[in-house]
Amino acid sequence: MEVLLGKTLEELQAVAQEVGLPRFAGKQLAEWIYVRRATSFDEMTNISLKGREALKAHYTIGRHTPVAEAISKDGTKKYLFQVGNEARSDEARYIESVYIPDNDRATLCVSTQAGCKMGCRFCMTGTLGFHGHLTAADILNQIFSIPDADKLTNIVYMGEGEPMDNLDNVLHSLNAMTSAWGCAWSPKRITVSSVGITKGLKRYIEESECHLAISLHNPFAIERQEVMPIEKVNHLSEVIALLKQYDWSHQRRVSFEYICWGGVNDTPKHANELLRLLKGLDCRINLIRFHADPSTPPLRGETSAPSNSSTSFSLAGRLRGSNEQQMEWLRDYLTERGITTTIRRSRGEDILAACGMLVNALNK
Repeated sequence: MEVLLGKTLEELQAVAQEVGLPRFAGKQLAEWIYVRRATSFDEMTNISLKGREALKAHYTIGRHTPVAEAISKDGTKKYLFQVGNEARSDEARYIESVYIPDNDRATLCVSTQAGCKMGCRFCMTGTLGFHGHLTAADILNQIFSIPDADKLTNIVYMGEGEPMDNLDNVLHSLNAMTSAWGCAWSPKRITVSSVGITKGLKRYIEESECHLAISLHNPFAIERQEVMPIEKVNHLSEVIALLKQYDWSHQRRVSFEYICWGGVNDTPKHANELLRLLKGLDCRINLIRFHADPSTPPLRGETSAPSNSSTSFSLAGRLRGSNEQQMEWLRDYLTERGITTTIRRSRGEDILAACGMLVNALNK
């Protein structure tokens, strides 16, 4: 059956006419789906019984609740969802989302693909491989169907997958979230992340008003390529050049995510290259603590752990997180020289819900 969640107002108006309802019923459908968050056609009492039966015969709303959840000691919650039929393996039929409460702020980190094809060497999600795009309904269902949905203040598209690699469905979901006929959220409450796929980025910037976050992690191309294969085909320098063509000084923001590894990318050399690379771009940098996966392979030529590492590993040669002192130095160094830089607080690591740790563990 065809799913209604994710459809635009115009598409819902066409659906209404297809089942014999007047065109204005499409607006009623949009209100029930996006505002009232209906989970069944029976709730749609201002639509005729005959019309509801006709809708049931050909369509489904597309809502389904999580199949499992885990709660961190810090209050973070991770949810497991079953996704559509296009997934190509048992594992790929599931994806995870993360709810992060923080005083008067509540953020949901949503997935856009089942697994991921980008293969970043520091990211546990990449070990899943790629198993299919999520539909707009799959994306929106994560937002609508968690128990804490009514508490959400912000959404980040930073879960499983690369949003620019599934851009049609991502844009459809953003349209439903921000349009007056949909959820009417401010685009400033939503951030979409990307490793930097220039073709998709250009379209995203021009078709959406939501914030953008770029996974940077190393300003030197050769070193970045060691941990992010995307650098081989979509060079960071080209991504930055593209971003500099747009105005980021007003309603929307561009930020850079930067996982810190001791002695690998947290040195004065890297700090100065970041300043050079981002000069003239109104942006901010978020420093992220490394959340280790014991299967992380060593970098080429690295045989021992950096002396300033604070993360314990049983094997030498692994990527190791920078210590707190070095991260604070990097934050202050960049901020004092004109790029606002913060250290993101790590959440949910004990339930594999922190950055880069989504591996559908709740399905194990």
